[in-house]
Amino acid sequence: MVLDFAGKSLARRVPIVLMLGMLFAITVACTNKKVNNPLSNVGSKQPDKVLFDRAMDAMKHNRFDVARMTLQTLINTYPDSEFVARAKLAIGDSWYAEGGSASLAQAEIEYKDFITFFPNMPEAAEAQLKIANIHYQEMEKPDRDYTHAMRAEEEYRALILQFPDSKLVPEAKQRLREVQEVLAEREYNIGHFYYMRQSYPAAIARLKSLVDKYPLYSQSDDALFLLGQSYEAEANMIRGRQMDETIKTKLIDNFNNKAAEAYDRILTRYPLEDRAADARARLEALKKPIPKATQAAIAENKAEMASRTEETMYGHFKTGLGKHPSIAMASKVGEPVLVDPTPMSATDVTKEAVGALVSKPAVGGDNNSVAVETVSGSTPPPSEEVPRSNAAANTPQPGVSGGELQPTAQPSTPVDSNELKVDQPATDQTGATVQPPAQINEIQAAGTDGTNSASSSSTPANTDPSETSSSKPKKKKGIHKIIPF
Repeated sequence: MVLDFAGKSLARRVPIVLMLGMLFAITVACTNKKVNNPLSNVGSKQPDKVLFDRAMDAMKHNRFDVARMTLQTLINTYPDSEFVARAKLAIGDSWYAEGGSASLAQAEIEYKDFITFFPNMPEAAEAQLKIANIHYQEMEKPDRDYTHAMRAEEEYRALILQFPDSKLVPEAKQRLREVQEVLAEREYNIGHFYYMRQSYPAAIARLKSLVDKYPLYSQSDDALFLLGQSYEAEANMIRGRQMDETIKTKLIDNFNNKAAEAYDRILTRYPLEDRAADARARLEALKKPIPKATQAAIAENKAEMASRTEETMYGHFKTGLGKHPSIAMASKVGEPVLVDPTPMSATDVTKEAVGALVSKPAVGGDNNSVAVETVSGSTPPPSEEVPRSNAAANTPQPGVSGGELQPTAQPSTPVDSNELKVDQPATDQTGATVQPPAQINEIQAAGTDGTNSASSSSTPANTDPSETSSSKPKKKKGIHKIIPF
């Protein structure tokens, strides 16, 4: 009985042992195959790939410092690895994900380095977008510091221009429209401030630059209407000044024409906006023709208005408490301006007004117009040599011949090569007139006073001694002009 039970138990264990043996043999065989040829396995791990995976796992768990150390080890240890480019981009991503002003600034540096070293990789456009997004996140309200807004505009434009075929261009264009909405709001507030202070040239410069640079601005019609009002206010100020009537009429007509151009643009570019009716009324008051908008302009303006969203009360309250601006009114259609037009300054406004005065006159002529006379014909003669102070010694003087003084209509004086002639008599320190010295080659008359008889006899009797010219005052006054030669 006991033997029978033992035999049955042994018979049951044999199949189990055989199955375990077969399973062990299969396992050993598979293990030996992997050890003998590890590179044949697709899932084999390379050391650079291991480091990269560890860094990615650390970033998932917000251990950014560990991730950066691991990625830097990968770059330094395996400089020829295919993961080097991805590792440099991941270092920037770690700073970007960490957040904070200092971390974002470091992330921008890393992204710029990546674009410099790998400009042809598809990830370069992604790095450029993240650089722009860094400044977009730091952008403040229109009435505060606009440095980050300007930088964001610059970086989004760079992405669109440098990577036009990237799939990230539509996102960059939308962000650019939002940034330009904030910048345009700032320009409008400044222009309105100048208008209220009656500084119309400054207001005109700001508003004109605004409507040319940001045509997708949600309040472009208000900016154009305020621009026209500024031109009309400037014309009214000219009307009240005292000046020549012809000049006044030209200035007034020039400013009224500029105002009419601003009103025309409202009706042709933004015909569905609220200021269209006001612009039409002002054109009628100025007695100017009223233009009609095309169907394409109407459709474009309608699409822009439909793409904007009104800010809710909660959103308005949230915007008021924070530092970031509201972008609800930014257009979602249309092409943003990628190249800034030439800005206008207050000085340019004045120059335009002056240019209207010197423009070509109408048929019939104008006594107040400015004309330029041109010389036609033969070529003018060459310029003569500049006279020098020692040129008088070799130049014959009127009334002098052979060293003797000849009678002339006007009294003459001895020629001295070191003196210049003037029309005023020489005087001494006491104010008395100094007589010219006598010629050394003339015969002195025998007299007690020692005067030159030849000189006195040749001089007319009715000549006033005060009319005798001397070069001493001229030499004293003009010495600074003559000596440099």
